[in-house]
Amino acid sequence: MQLWVGLGNPGAKYAANRHNIGFMALDRIAADHGFGPWRKGYQGLVSEGRFGSERVILLKPETFMNLSGQSVRAAADFYKIPVEAITVFHDELDLAPGKCRLKSGGGHAGHNGLRSIHQHMGEAYDRVRLGIGHPGHKDRVAAYVLSDFAKAEADWLDDLMRGISDGAPALAAGDGAKFLNAVSLRTAPPRSSGGAQGKRGAAETPAPKTPKAEAKPATAPVPEADTRSALQKLADRFKD
Repeated sequence: MQLWVGLGNPGAKYAANRHNIGFMALDRIAADHGFGPWRKGYQGLVSEGRFGSERVILLKPETFMNLSGQSVRAAADFYKIPVEAITVFHDELDLAPGKCRLKSGGGHAGHNGLRSIHQHMGEAYDRVRLGIGHPGHKDRVAAYVLSDFAKAEADWLDDLMRGISDGAPALAAGDGAKFLNAVSLRTAPPRSSGGAQGKRGAAETPAPKTPKAEAKPATAPVPEADTRSALQKLADRFKD
């Protein structure tokens, strides 16, 4: 059994925030893979399902971000899930928007949700790091993560969510490389091969060459009519 935790803040006010991308990922997985309805439990919302023989519990803590560890601890204790079987989906400032990386163990890098989970569970859990980009200065981080995704970001966000859902069975099976490949196929699909021809999408038929105009033979000049009289012709023959 595994526990997958999506990080975010509860309530409609925060639903579209960058900080809530972890909630979004779990919502997509539950919807696409026929998980059970969300129900209240363990200071959060819970949905259960399976990938093959692997049972997975999805958890969205409703404690607010900086107390996420309380909800994770409550669910882990009830289901008797060890920290090594916990995977946390969270926003990542240090990754470009739309990028996805896996990490096992390590520090919390100042993320309040991870900091809380560290306090309650230790650091030996897995993470799915979901890139949201950085606002450029640390003083702008709080406002940035608590602001909604822009309309211009909708396409890459949808591609990322689709990729995570596509790769979820591989993640449950412990195949991280296959999971990341599924995400990549959505967020950065391969280009068609074929060099320069592939860049155009199909071979271009060369335009037929325009035949050069054939040279016309020069026209011989037409001799002028001789208007001399017979006497003049005879006289001209005897001139010098």
